[in-house]
Amino acid sequence: MGENTQVGQTDNSAANYVFVFLEIFESEGGIQSYVKDILNAYLSLPDRPRAEVFLLRDRPGCQNPFEKTRTSKKNSRLGFHYMKTQPRQLGRCRLAAGLLLFLLQRRPQHVFCGHIHLAPLVQMLCQPLGIPYTVLTYGKEVWEPLPEPERKALQQADEIWTISKFSRDKACAANKLNPKQVHMLPCAIDGKAFTPGSKPEALIERYNLAGAKVLMTVARLWSGDIYKGVDVTIRALPEILQVFPEVKYLVIGRGDDQPRLAQLAQDLGVADRVVFAGFVPTEELVEHYRVADAYIMPSQEGFGIVYLEAMACGLPVLSGDNDGSADPLQDGLLGWRVPHRKPDAVAKACIEMLKGGDRRCDGRWLREQTLAKFGKDALASRLNELLK
Repeated sequence: MGENTQVGQTDNSAANYVFVFLEIFESEGGIQSYVKDILNAYLSLPDRPRAEVFLLRDRPGCQNPFEKTRTSKKNSRLGFHYMKTQPRQLGRCRLAAGLLLFLLQRRPQHVFCGHIHLAPLVQMLCQPLGIPYTVLTYGKEVWEPLPEPERKALQQADEIWTISKFSRDKACAANKLNPKQVHMLPCAIDGKAFTPGSKPEALIERYNLAGAKVLMTVARLWSGDIYKGVDVTIRALPEILQVFPEVKYLVIGRGDDQPRLAQLAQDLGVADRVVFAGFVPTEELVEHYRVADAYIMPSQEGFGIVYLEAMACGLPVLSGDNDGSADPLQDGLLGWRVPHRKPDAVAKACIEMLKGGDRRCDGRWLREQTLAKFGKDALASRLNELLK
């Protein structure tokens, strides 16, 4: 069945849930972070049974934080099955065989499929055995019409979980899904990890930000991800600078689109106002949020966890007005939502943010509202509701 690591071995007959994911631990990204949050939320629920986690692209010995506390009674409710193989093409066969054997032997109560690409396999194995399954979706991967096997696997799922109302509506329209089948399980923010604080002098010096009003974006700078809106914000800078000549724009991220963005700033005469910080490790992000005065990302997101991170650090935020950011910004209650490709709209909102006076600039209030709805406790509570 593949190498199986039990986190604090318990009675195997108690396994009632199965989770199947592409990968969690051998790469970093928004989906991986979200999945870890779900597993942590599951472990925080006192009355939930043991669950087994099948991983297509992770291998034994990967950096799995859930295996670092084997003696934890709480963590005894997770077991991990690693299916990564060389050559990689055999991994899916290994997963199919291992998962089928497990389903036949243990007949779990429910299977949770962690990616649309795995949904046809999960459907094929679960339906003949009468085992209900749920498919987790995130954003763009289900916004367009899917191939027939994936669409049928979604349509015939017991439930579909997704991260925002926008993603639900896009997926339902594109793939003829019943909206009543789709339930919200939004992203969460760790309020203990992301906190307000004074501007760190070391970063002010590193990026030459002394005396500056700092706008900030955290985004991949890939040519395929121009929807993040970094170019739009650069185009908005000349108008912002007329009111706040001390503004600088701190861009955190890396990718093949950076040369184009740098040339755009040069062409607009604002190259000295744009700071490309490159890649910043997750553990250093909090300090970078603290150096900013506002978080700007006129994007098209499935949700946008960066908005939660910024607001948990007390920053006012700006997003696009036609995407999943409606959820973290609570339909504009907590931030500015503007047409995502309109530099003049971005400029106007940025000027309002930097002037202050709006309740959406109240850092303490932003943090309270954000954690109340999207903190780790809120995620655990919502997960518990869905599992019932």
